[in-house]
Amino acid sequence: MRFVTIQRDQGYYEAGIVVEDQIFGLRGAGFPDLIALIAGGDDAKDRVSRWSQSPPGGERLDADRVTLVAPIPRPPKIICIGLNYRDHAEEGGNPVPNVPAVFAKWHTAVTGHAHPIVLPKISQKCDYEAELAVVIGKGGRHIPEDRWREHVFGYTIINDVSARDIQSATTQWTLGKAFDTFAPLGPAIVTTDEITDPHNLDISLTLSGELMQNSNTRNMIFRVPYLVAYLSSVFTLEPGDVIATGTPAGVGFARTPRRWLRPGDECRIIIQGIGQLVNPVVAEAQ
Repeated sequence: MRFVTIQRDQGYYEAGIVVEDQIFGLRGAGFPDLIALIAGGDDAKDRVSRWSQSPPGGERLDADRVTLVAPIPRPPKIICIGLNYRDHAEEGGNPVPNVPAVFAKWHTAVTGHAHPIVLPKISQKCDYEAELAVVIGKGGRHIPEDRWREHVFGYTIINDVSARDIQSATTQWTLGKAFDTFAPLGPAIVTTDEITDPHNLDISLTLSGELMQNSNTRNMIFRVPYLVAYLSSVFTLEPGDVIATGTPAGVGFARTPRRWLRPGDECRIIIQGIGQLVNPVVAEAQ
């Protein structure tokens, strides 16, 4: 299954399921948003499956004519893993970590497919990072590593946009990662029945048509089972939490010459089996 969140003409957001070239709105099925559906577990997915086979009139929407927002516009938590590809750690001159490097983004950083990344006035060194995102389904604490599948709802794409000058000004990374629009997310959440192995997916990013990152998720240092177990040993994972699993080599700050995001750029991330997350880049209004 593929789930999205759309913006209706009246301005409100609605969860939807993608079926071929159509989107079926799920408000009438009793789900005000995707978090409610995710929290409902298998019973909710069964209900949606039945609903999508014969939705009432007016619930069928042309996928090419709707406005998508992030599938989860306000995730409970956005948990980010740094330096989780060996080549990315090495390109930045960092040691390969023995434990995951963890930081956070706020929900105000979230934006959706085709929505702009806004370059803040106070930064001159904004960068891109293509990442696989894990969406938590069943929450929990102290989740055993061998039971991780019970707690993952699906996968999507996230761009961990980073203001490197702000990030490097302190020993903590979060401030440089937390600007508004610095967490493009989407376009859809693909459930685990469609992606049985998240550790064998091609991942790439092009910037204004130039290939910048090209790797495979098999190259992650800390894989999804370990991350779910490790993170839940510290805090409770909740339905709708997003775990950004790290980026491969090829980011702008490690290039010669360095390649920062510029107004007029287009970031396009492709992850096998999930789709494309595309965002134009604009300058913050003066």
